[in-house]
Amino acid sequence: MASTAYPQTNAYSSSGVPPPQGGGGGAPVPDSYFTESRKGEVNELRNLLRNFATERDMKKKRDIIKKVIAYMTLGIDVSRLLTEMMLVIETRDLVIKKMVYLFLSNYATANPELAQMCTNTLTKDCHNEDPMVRGLALRSLCSLRLPQMVEYVSEPLQRALQDSHAYVRKTAVMGILKMYHLDQDILEQNHFVDTLYDMLRDPDAAVVTNCILVLNEIMSKSGGMAINRAIMLHLLNRLAEFGEFGVLAVLDLVPRYIPANEEEGYQIMNLLDPLLRTTNAGAFMAVIFAFLSLAQNLTADGIQRQIVMRVKAPVITMMTGGSSELMYCLLKHVDALIELCPGVFDDEYRQFYLRHHEPTSVKYLKIQILAKITNPSNAPDIVGELSECVANTDTTLSRLSVRSLARIACRDLGGEGCAENITCRLVEMVDLDIAHVSSEAATALSAILRKHSGLKELIAPPLPRALKYMSESSGKASIIYLLGECGDIVPEAPYCLEKLIDSYDKIQPSLVKIALLTSTMKLFFQRPPEVQRMLGRLLKKATEDVSCQDLHDRALLYYRLLRTGNDPMMVQNVVKTNTSIPGQCNFSEENFDDDIRDELMTEFNTLSIIYGTTSENFIAEENMVKFFRMPAEHPLDGPSGAIAASEDAVIHHVTHQVQQTSISETPVSDMSSAEPHGTQVMDLLCFGAEPTPAPVAAPNAFRLVPNFSLTGDEYQTKWGAVQDADSHVIIVPLSAQPGSTDDVERLLEQAYIKTMASGELPTEFKFF
Repeated sequence: MASTAYPQTNAYSSSGVPPPQGGGGGAPVPDSYFTESRKGEVNELRNLLRNFATERDMKKKRDIIKKVIAYMTLGIDVSRLLTEMMLVIETRDLVIKKMVYLFLSNYATANPELAQMCTNTLTKDCHNEDPMVRGLALRSLCSLRLPQMVEYVSEPLQRALQDSHAYVRKTAVMGILKMYHLDQDILEQNHFVDTLYDMLRDPDAAVVTNCILVLNEIMSKSGGMAINRAIMLHLLNRLAEFGEFGVLAVLDLVPRYIPANEEEGYQIMNLLDPLLRTTNAGAFMAVIFAFLSLAQNLTADGIQRQIVMRVKAPVITMMTGGSSELMYCLLKHVDALIELCPGVFDDEYRQFYLRHHEPTSVKYLKIQILAKITNPSNAPDIVGELSECVANTDTTLSRLSVRSLARIACRDLGGEGCAENITCRLVEMVDLDIAHVSSEAATALSAILRKHSGLKELIAPPLPRALKYMSESSGKASIIYLLGECGDIVPEAPYCLEKLIDSYDKIQPSLVKIALLTSTMKLFFQRPPEVQRMLGRLLKKATEDVSCQDLHDRALLYYRLLRTGNDPMMVQNVVKTNTSIPGQCNFSEENFDDDIRDELMTEFNTLSIIYGTTSENFIAEENMVKFFRMPAEHPLDGPSGAIAASEDAVIHHVTHQVQQTSISETPVSDMSSAEPHGTQVMDLLCFGAEPTPAPVAAPNAFRLVPNFSLTGDEYQTKWGAVQDADSHVIIVPLSAQPGSTDDVERLLEQAYIKTMASGELPTEFKFF
C-alpha cells in the first residue's frame, strides 16, 4: 500500500518543552496533554478528512482513505471517523467510493444511528448510471446488517434483480441471502424465493451460480434447493458457460437428483463426461461423486467398477502433478475408491512409490495404500519397496512399512510364497539393532503366526535371543506370546520366561505381565515338569498385583481352575484357546464395515473422506445440513404419464432409425414417405419416471404441416412463450458424418423442417 508523508505541526519547541498556553509566560496547564488539540494518529486523519473536499490531487485523496482502511485492517479503532467518512462518500471516484463503502459496512453495527444517515446516499447510488456503482452501493446497503435497514433495502433489491447488468443482478442475489439472515419474513412477503427460481434461467452464468448457492442456504432446513428434471437438464446443458466455481455448484446438485429412468441417467453421465478433462480437482471429484450417485439407479452389472476404471487415469495424472496438500486429498479419495472397487488401481502401483520431496503425510498414506493394491504380479516390487522404507530415519514411516508388510502376508495378497518371503524379512528385522523396527517386526510376526500357523518353524529360532534385547513393551509382549505358541519347538522357552518371572517386580507395563501369565500357562500344559514351580511363583505375584485389574482377575481365574479343576483337559482347553484366523477371514480391526463405507461414499468429495468418518462425528448437530434426493416422485408416475411415455417412445424410435442409417445415405423418398410415429404434442414439463416398455397408441399421429406461414411478430410471440424446460437433448450416434450443411438441410427440408441459418465449425455443424 502506498504511503505518503503528511505535514505535521510540532507541538514542542526545540528544547523539548511545550509552549506556554494563551501566549503568556506562565507555566503550562497540566490538562493540556489530554485536550483534543493533542496530535495523534486518529486526530491527524480527522483533520485530513475535514480538508478532503479542498484537496485537488486525486492520488492524495486516495492515499488518505487508504490510510484509514489500513488502520482499520490493523485493528486500530477508527470508528470516530465515521462522520467524516460519510461526508467523503459523495465522490465520483470509484476507488474512493469502494473503500468508504467498506468502512461503513465494518462499523455500521457499532454505530447504527450514524449508519442510517448514509442510507439516502447509498439508495441514491443504487440508481447510478454506472453498473459498478449500483452494484457496490447495493452490496454495501445489504451489508450494513441492521434490522432497521430492511425496509430501505427491499425496494432497491427488487429493482436490482431486474437490472440490465449481470454484476448488479448477481450482487442482488447475494443481497437476498443477507436479507434472509436479517428478516426471513421479508423473503415471503416479496416472494424472493420464487424470483430466485425464475432467475435460474438468467443468461449470465454467474447470476445462476449465485442463485443456486443462495437457494441451497435458504432452503437448508428443508433439504436444500428443490430440483426436478427440467431444472437439472437446463443447468447441465449450460455447464460450458459456467466458470469453475459455478460448475462445482451445479455438480453438487447431481448427486441429489434421482433420474427418471436409466436412459436419463446415462444421458446425464454423457453430459458430464467431458468434465473429466478439467484441471480443477474439486470439479473432477464432484464428477466422480455424481457418477457414483447416478450408478445407484442403474441396473447394469459392475457399473461402479466401470466408473472407477474410467476415472483412474485422470486422477493419477492429477495426483502426481499437484501440490502436496492436493495430493494428500486426492490420495484419500483414491483410498476410498480402492476400498469400493479393489484391484482397479493395482497396475498403477508405481505411482504410489515414495519420493524424497514429498511431505510425511503423503508418504504415510502411500505406504498404507501400497498394501491394499498388492497382487501376485506386483507383490515382489511392492515388498521390496516397503522393505527399503523400513530403514527410513522417520520412525513412524518405518513402523507403517512393517505393518504394511504384515498386512500383505496376513491377507495372502502376494500369492504363493509371498507370506514366507515376508516372514523371513521380518525375522531378520527382529535381530536389527533398531528398537522400533524390531518391536514392530515382533508384533507383525505374532499376527502372521495366527494367520499362517505353518510358518512356526521360520519364526521360532530368533525368539530367545530377541527377548534379551527387546526394549519396547509391545515388542516384548509379542515375543513372549510367540514363545508360548512355539514352546514345543523352542527348548529354552521356559527358562527365558523364568528370568522374567524372577524379575517380576521390575516389570512395569501391564501388557507384558498379561502376556507372561498367558504364555506361562500355555507352556505348563506343554512341558509341566519344567514350568510347574515357576508358574506357582508367577500366580502368587500376579494375584497380589493390584496395578492392573485385568491381570489380577485373570491370575485368580487360572489359579482357581488349576486348584479346583478335576479334569485337566478341560482346564487345558480353556487356557490353550485356538487363536488362529481361518484363511478366508481377516482380523476384526481390518474389516471395513460395509455400512460405514457406503455411508462415507454418500459424503464423497467432503471432509468426511479426509477424516475417515461421517460428518455427524465432527460437525455439531445444530450446524448439520442434510440434503435430500429429489424429486421423490416424477410426473410420469401420475395419470399423465402415458403421454410422456409415448413421447419417450417416439424419441427412442427416431433414435433407433437414425442409428441404423447414415444421414448422407438416406434416400429423399424414404424421408418423405416414411410413416411418422408418435402422439399428440406433449407438455415437456412433465419430465419424470420410468417410461412404459411399449409406445402408447394415440388417436392422432404427430405430423408437420408442409406449407405453413407465420409472421415475424407471431413467431416472436410463440417463441417467447416457450419455456426453457420445454427441450429435449438427444444424442444420436451416426454411422457416417455428413459432408456439408447442405446435405443436412436438404434432408431436413424434405421432412418439412425449415432451416433459417446454418454454419460449419471445426468439430460441429449448427442449424437454426
